[in-house]
Amino acid sequence: MDNLIKIRDISSKYDISARTLRYYEDMGLISSTRSQDYAYRLYDQANLKKLEQILILRKLNISVKDIKRIFSASGSETVLEVLDKKVEDIDSEVALLHELKEIIMDFVNYIKHTDFNKDSDVKMLYEKTKEIEGQLTNVDYTGNASPINRLMEITEKLDKKVPDIFVVRIPKFRAMTTGLVGWDKVFGMGIDGMATKTVPILFDGEDFLYGQDGKAAWIWRIHDDVTEADIHPFKITEFVGGLYAVSVCMDGDGESHDKVRAKTEKWLEGTNFAIDNSRELMGHMIYVDDEIKKGLGYEQMALYAPSKLKEDV
Repeated sequence: MDNLIKIRDISSKYDISARTLRYYEDMGLISSTRSQDYAYRLYDQANLKKLEQILILRKLNISVKDIKRIFSASGSETVLEVLDKKVEDIDSEVALLHELKEIIMDFVNYIKHTDFNKDSDVKMLYEKTKEIEGQLTNVDYTGNASPINRLMEITEKLDKKVPDIFVVRIPKFRAMTTGLVGWDKVFGMGIDGMATKTVPILFDGEDFLYGQDGKAAWIWRIHDDVTEADIHPFKITEFVGGLYAVSVCMDGDGESHDKVRAKTEKWLEGTNFAIDNSRELMGHMIYVDDEIKKGLGYEQMALYAPSKLKEDV
C-alpha cells in the first residue's frame, strides 16, 4: 500500500479525471490493482511513469491508437515513425499558415487604400483582419518555462480546430436512472437483462451520462408501462429535454471532453445560442460497435452541451 497511489491523488496531481484513467486502462495503456482493504483503484510507480508518457504524447496530439503501438513495440522504431509523421503534419500546417499569412497581408495592404467613408463594412473588416495579422505574426516568447510547460502553451495556442457541431432538441421522456453516485461505482451499474425495458434515444444507443458535484448518473429512456419494481435498484425520473449543441469526441478521454466543451462554447458565441447552466453536460454513446472501435482505436461519444436562445438568457 505504501508504494501505491490512490486514484483521487493521481487525478489531483495530473489534473485528469478518474474517467480518463479508467479509459486508459480499458485501452490497455496502464493497469491498476486493488487491495482487500481498499475498494478503489491503486497505481504503482511503473504505471505512473506510463501515465506521464501518455499525457506528454497526448499533448503532442499523438492518438491513443498510436500510443498503444508505441507501448507494444520493443524498440524505438515505432515511436520514431509516429513522431516523424507528426513532424510532416506540422510542416504541412506551417506551410499553410505561411500561405494564409501572405493572403491576409495582401488583403491588409488592399484595405489600407480603401475609402472608409464610403464603405463602413470595409473598415470593420480591416480591424478584424489586423487582429488576425497580429495573432499570426506575434510569435515572440520570453520567460524561463521548462520545455514541457512551453509545450503545453504551444499546443494550446495551435489547437484552434472546432469540431463539427449541430444543435438538436431532445424531447421530454420517461427514464430510469442510477441517481448520482461515485464515478467508480457508476460504471459498474449496467442494465444487463433490462434491454426490453429501454428505448433508443438517438441512433442505436439509449444511454446518457452526466456528472455533478464529483458524482455521476446514467439515464436510460424506458417504455411507458415500466414500473420501479421492474427496474430495481434503478429509479424512475422525468428527463426534462431541451436544446443541446452536439459534438463528437473520444469516449473516456477527459482531456478530449474538456477541449470539445470549450470549443463548443466558443462556437456558440457566433450563434444565437448560449450555454444553459441550469442543465448538465451529458455524454451519449453514438454506436457501441466493436468493429468501429477497432477501426478508430476508440469508441465515439457525443457530448451534449445544454443550450438556449440568447434572448432567453
